[in-house]
Amino acid sequence: MPFVQPPPELGNQYLEDRVLRSYLARTLPEDVLAEIEPALIEMGELAGGELYRKQLADRANEPVLTQWDAWGNRIDRIEVSPLWREAERISAEQGLVAIPHEGKHGAFSRVHQFALVHLFTPSSDLYVCPLAMTDGAACALRESGNEKLIERAVPRLTSRDPNEFWTSGQWMTEAAGGSDVGLSETIAREEGGQWRLYGRKWFTSAIASQMALTLARPAGNPPGGKGLALFYVETRDAQGRANRIIVDRLKDKLGTRKVPTAELTLDGTPAELVYGATDGVKNITPVLNITRTWNSVSAVALMRRGIALARDFARKRVAFGAPLAQKPLHLDTLAALQAEFEGALHLAFFVVELLGRAEAKRSSAQQAELLRLLTPVAKLTTGKQVVAVLSEVIESFGGAGYVEDTGLPALLRDAQVLPIWEGTTNVLSLDMLRALQSMQGLETLKRELGFVHQGLRDPELLKISARVEQTVEQAEAWFKESATAGAAQLEAGARRFALTLGRALELALLARQAQWSLDHEQDRRSLAAARRFSSHGINLLAPMDADDARLLARDEGG
Repeated sequence: MPFVQPPPELGNQYLEDRVLRSYLARTLPEDVLAEIEPALIEMGELAGGELYRKQLADRANEPVLTQWDAWGNRIDRIEVSPLWREAERISAEQGLVAIPHEGKHGAFSRVHQFALVHLFTPSSDLYVCPLAMTDGAACALRESGNEKLIERAVPRLTSRDPNEFWTSGQWMTEAAGGSDVGLSETIAREEGGQWRLYGRKWFTSAIASQMALTLARPAGNPPGGKGLALFYVETRDAQGRANRIIVDRLKDKLGTRKVPTAELTLDGTPAELVYGATDGVKNITPVLNITRTWNSVSAVALMRRGIALARDFARKRVAFGAPLAQKPLHLDTLAALQAEFEGALHLAFFVVELLGRAEAKRSSAQQAELLRLLTPVAKLTTGKQVVAVLSEVIESFGGAGYVEDTGLPALLRDAQVLPIWEGTTNVLSLDMLRALQSMQGLETLKRELGFVHQGLRDPELLKISARVEQTVEQAEAWFKESATAGAAQLEAGARRFALTLGRALELALLARQAQWSLDHEQDRRSLAAARRFSSHGINLLAPMDADDARLLARDEGG
C-alpha cells in the first residue's frame, strides 16, 4: 500500500485551549465561570468537530449573485454558502451578539461573549464579520437615543431566535474615500418627507444583511467628515424586494471569500437619520470601537486554530526518522508561534475587559482613556501578528500547506483582512496618536502597568517587568521628543511607536498571567511564553532617518 499522510485533526477547542481556560480561571468569578463553562465546552466541541468538518466540506462554495430572474426582473438575490447559513443559526442560538446586550454577567458579559467568539470564529469562515457589525450597530443605535430605530432594530439584532435574528452591514467605503471617509460622495435628499440616498458604495461587507448603517451627505452640507450624517437603511422592502439598492457586483477578494462583499449603487434608497444631519463620522465611532475589538479577538482565534493544526500534524508527520514533534528545530518554531499567540490573546482580552467595564458603568475615567487608546493598539498589533504567525503555520506543513483542498491556505488568506478591515495599521497608528494627545501622554498607561505587575514575585518575571517599564519610558521619551520636533517626525514613527506599546503591554500581561499560573496552577508554561515572547523583542523605536525614507520610497526611475 502506498503511504498516505494522516491529516491534522482537532479535538474540543475549549478543553484543549490551555491559554484561554487559564485566563478565564484568573479573570472570572468562580460562579460566573461555572455557569458559562458548559456553553464553552459545547462550542469547543462544535468548533473542533461537526462545524469544522462542515467547513472543510463547504470549502468550494462561495456566495452567488443572481441579478435577474428568468423574466427579466432585477432581483439582486445573493445566496450564501451552506456553512454560512448554519453559522447564522448557531450564532443566534448561542447569543454571540445577544450576550453583552443582555448583560447577565455585568462587566464580565463581554469576556463571556468573546470567549465563545474565540472558539467559534475559525470554523465559521469569518461569519464573525456580520456579527461584529451587528454588535456595533446595536451599540450605536442604543447610544443614539433614537427610540423609533431602537424599538425597530435592536431586538432583532440581539435576538436568539434564528427566525427573528438580523445582521447589519456597515457601508462607509467609497472609491473616492477609502479610509478618508470625509471624501464620501453619497448624497442624501429629503423627498416628500423621506430621506433618500444616491451614490455608490465601493466595498460593503455582508450585503446579505437585513439592514445597514451608512454615511451620506445631506444635500447642502459642507464637505469633509463634519458634513456627513449617519443613516439607517433596510436592504429589502416589505415584499422582499431590493430597497432601491442595485448590487453591481460581488468583490473577488484574496480571502474572506465566504463573506458576500459587494459594490452597490444607491438609487433613491429610503433611509432614516440615526442622530442629527451632521457629524456622521463621530456618530459611527461606537460601531468601529466594537468591530475593532471583534477584529482583535478574531486574529487571536485564527492564530490558535493554525497552531492547533500544526501541533497535531507535527505529532503525525514523520520525516528523517522521527515525528516532527521530536525535532528540536520544529519545536523551536512552534514555541515561537505559541508565545506570539499567548501575548496576543492577553492583549485582546484586556481590551475586552475594559469594554465590559465601560458598558457596565464600572470604569474609571482612566480606564475609559485606556479603552480609547488601546482599542486601536490591540487591533493593529494582533493584526500584524496573525499574518506572521499563520504564514509560519502554512510553512510548517511543507507542500501540504500550499494545497487548497487541505483547507490550510484559507487561514492565511482570511487573516490578511485583519490588518486592513476597520483601519489599516497606519490609520490606526494615527488614531492612537490622537488618543494620546487628548490624554496628554502615557501616564495613564504607565499607572495601569503598575497595577498589572503589582503581584509579581518570580525573579525572572521581575526582570521582565523592569524591561517593560524601561521600554515604555523610552517610548514616552520618543513621543515627547518627536512631538517637539514636529508633526512629520511624530507621524513617521507612529506605526513603530504603536507596535512598541502593543508588544510591551502584551509582555506585561503575559508576566501577570505567568505569576498567577505559577501560584494557582503550578504550571510553568505561561512563564515559558513570557520568556520566549521577551526574546522576540518589544521595542521597535530604533532611530530612522527621514531622508533615508524619502530616498527609499522614491520611484526606481526617479
